Amino acid sequence: MEAASISHAAVHDGHDHHGPPAANRSSRVEPELLGMLLFIISEIMVFGAFFTAYFFIRIAQGNPWPAPGTSLPVQVAGVNTAILISSSFTIHWAQTSIKNGNRFGLKAGMLTTFLLGCSFLFIQINEYANIGFAPQDAAQQTIFYSLTGLHGAHVFIGLLLLLFVTIRAFRGHYTPEEHRGVEVPGIYWHFVDIMWIIVYTTVYVL
Repeated sequence: MEAASISHAAVHDGHDHHGPPAANRSSRVEPELLGMLLFIISEIMVFGAFFTAYFFIRIAQGNPWPAPGTSLPVQVAGVNTAILISSSFTIHWAQTSIKNGNRFGLKAGMLTTFLLGCSFLFIQINEYANIGFAPQDAAQQTIFYSLTGLHGAHVFIGLLLLLFVTIRAFRGHYTPEEHRGVEVPGIYWHFVDIMWIIVYTTVYVL
């Protein structure tokens, strides 16, 4: 009788679990971090497609860059580059601060990063308004607007993430033990900064 009760309990326990079994996490990388890294890899491929078109027009076809009769605001873009590079340092300051329990550094770093990113995007939009040519004027202009516009779209997405993190930081949502929500958007923002350095060097300087 006792053995039957044990057997019945075992069967009953086996039916208590409903749904699929727990996922087997074979990777040592956290899902949030892995997802961001995979997303960045896919975005690198997108940028690579546009850079391929750029090099085809400029090198394979030998077209002058920029198109004859046009010029690019190298100095203005250089100032914008300095602004974006500075934002990498401020977001690093925010990440380091929360790891050390410095909430003021977190809030100040995130807010400064967000404002620097907004300044970059504002200057780029103003550059479009005064540059003197349109995307449909020539192949060079099309590639210019495509590369810089694609990056600008990534900056806009990054600003949304930064705004969300900044709001949460001011509400006290992060701790030295739980700060993944600051690190993952920070990785994306560093990617945006590095990609702009490549775009600026290739499109404006070379």
